[in-house]
Amino acid sequence: MTNNLTTDMHSIAQDFSVRIRAATAAGQPLRLRGGGTKDWYGQSLQGEVFDTRAYAGIVAYEPTELVITARCGTPLAEIEALLAQHNQMLAFEPPRLGAESTIGGVVASALSGPRRASAGAVRDFVLGAALMDGHGEALRFGGQVMKNVAGYDVSRLLAGSLGTLGLILEVSLKVLPVPVREASLCFEMSEIDALRRLNEWAGQPLPISASCWHRDVLSLRLSGAEAAVDAALRKLGGQALDDGPAFWAALRDQSHAYFSSGASDGALWRLSVPSAASAIILRGEQLIEWGGAQRWLRMDECDAAQAAGIRGAVAAAGGHATLFHGADKSVGVFHPLAPAVAKIHERLKRSFDPAGIFNPGRMY
Repeated sequence: MTNNLTTDMHSIAQDFSVRIRAATAAGQPLRLRGGGTKDWYGQSLQGEVFDTRAYAGIVAYEPTELVITARCGTPLAEIEALLAQHNQMLAFEPPRLGAESTIGGVVASALSGPRRASAGAVRDFVLGAALMDGHGEALRFGGQVMKNVAGYDVSRLLAGSLGTLGLILEVSLKVLPVPVREASLCFEMSEIDALRRLNEWAGQPLPISASCWHRDVLSLRLSGAEAAVDAALRKLGGQALDDGPAFWAALRDQSHAYFSSGASDGALWRLSVPSAASAIILRGEQLIEWGGAQRWLRMDECDAAQAAGIRGAVAAAGGHATLFHGADKSVGVFHPLAPAVAKIHERLKRSFDPAGIFNPGRMY
């Protein structure tokens, strides 16, 4: 059965290659798409849908090595279920935005959950990848570089590329053991006090694995060994957070009330700033994660002038702003790139996708 599956996957990959070569020859844009759970993310969608879900399955998993390798169309739920059997996890906690979410989309979007500040981002866990470029060729990366993009860790560059460099065929990810103990606390305090306390705690040996400030309540999750969590609970005080696991799961999957409330034509901004940045005074309601480094801003409406004001304020704080959800994308979803960085993006795009067929315009 395994040999048959391998043969089937090889045939599917060949079909993918034929279609990509034909699209390149014709200049036909392709919209690379897994489960479509993040179709709303990025600029407007263009091109003929190229469904990747047929290329699925876990290629290798050795719990003692803390590495899992899977094809792009493998459901995230399938991977997490297998890891759970061995008391392991994807430590960056990718948002589970629907049952159809695939591991290819997880890497391409590079979205991380509450544990990101303590564990690392998606790209920190990418150990290797296979990519099909605009010539329909399958390229493998992981300790290797391409001649025309020498000096870049290509497998990690794919994280957050939104399919603009090529079709991610396969990824190898580092996994981690599930913490022995977790506990959650909450404190009533203002935004200013919460940011100050979070930065103070960040400099101490505390097992804080997640934080969230919203409406004058700061919530913390502690993860680690029994003794470390117990010691932190005694040191920090506060109140026990009722149903902590459900709270953090809702925050991770963006099913928390903050993300679902507000006007349907409003805007949700993701502000990435240094954790030590002071409070950023903007119109709208904020929710703060990652020890102060990720700040969400929800507005009932947002025009071009307001978008420019948000980006200016965030840039002054040393960060950048992304229009995460919003009806009007004419203001630009992603923060404008510096000229030097834009040239690097263009060079990478030309190297992998010379005809510009993969997810055109999805990022910039």
